[in-house]
Amino acid sequence: MFEFTWLWIFLLAPLPWLLRLVLPEADSGEAALKVSFLNELEGLAGRRARANLPAWRQQAPFALLWLLLLGAAARPAWVGEPLPLAASGRDLLLAVDVSGSMDYPDMHWDGAEVSRLTLVKHLLGDFIEGRQGDRVGLILFGSQAYLQAPLTFDRHTVRTWLDEALIGIAGKNTAVGDAIGLAVKRLRQRPAESRVLVLVTDGANNGGEIDPLTAARLAAEEGVKIYPIGIGADPEQGGALGLNPGLDLDEPTLQAIAEQTGGQYFRARDSEELQAIETSLDQLEPVAQQPTQARPTLELYSWPLAAALLLSLLLVAHALWPQLLQQRLPQRLQQRLQQRASWPQRLRRRP
Repeated sequence: MFEFTWLWIFLLAPLPWLLRLVLPEADSGEAALKVSFLNELEGLAGRRARANLPAWRQQAPFALLWLLLLGAAARPAWVGEPLPLAASGRDLLLAVDVSGSMDYPDMHWDGAEVSRLTLVKHLLGDFIEGRQGDRVGLILFGSQAYLQAPLTFDRHTVRTWLDEALIGIAGKNTAVGDAIGLAVKRLRQRPAESRVLVLVTDGANNGGEIDPLTAARLAAEEGVKIYPIGIGADPEQGGALGLNPGLDLDEPTLQAIAEQTGGQYFRARDSEELQAIETSLDQLEPVAQQPTQARPTLELYSWPLAAALLLSLLLVAHALWPQLLQQRLPQRLQQRLQQRASWPQRLRRRP
């Protein structure tokens, strides 16, 4: 089916004529000249002077050019019949804690000590890249929760946003309840079978306005499955300067959130456990979503645009042709005058 994407463009068709009525006539600044020997010039040129064409014939090429430009701007296209596109996978939001404690270097990666957030970036970044067929989004939370990347099939961009996350960018505290509430808000409009939240944190809820268990009840009502991941070394391992890096983790609350929403709680004490968690999450079966439809479209704006360009070239060539003739005419006129000047000399030579 042929159609114009922006049909309203044709409302601009009378614009040149309206401008001609409103704007004053242009003054060329040249004085008019009456040529008394026009007939002789016509004889020398071997052609008659062309009379002025009617106004409508003079304006017709320019009117056609204007309509062709409008036609190209209106984006003509040939639209095919709707074709169903089957979509599978889940809508998966990844909520990552970026509070101050996530900067603690009690994890190991490639033989080096790294912070908890650095390990999350390495392993969950690969997890995001592998979610082919899923729409993935990213929430960063600290004292408050922020949607860093909305649900999208562009998994590479979501991973980039995760890699660029900084400690303390959302505050120093941990608002687990607010992160769950924001995820429920973003997932509630999606198919009920495909709502998944992966929550990564290393501490207890000490910020925000929503209690984590209250937010979990709301998630359960909306059919959102939550998979909490508690990250950090065991409390028995201790830490530098007598710090105990695992004391802040509220595992009972995270386990209750998972049970209440039909998810599963995971504990990541090192990189091996986090990799195993990634494998477990990858085993979630994809759920068929509502099929979408797409209509193949063939853009046709290049045809009227090419026709407008060709017509412009013809108009320019038509305007320059008389000037080329005028350049040849003085040469022929000069030759004829030289011939006339030599006539008296020829007559004197006759006996």
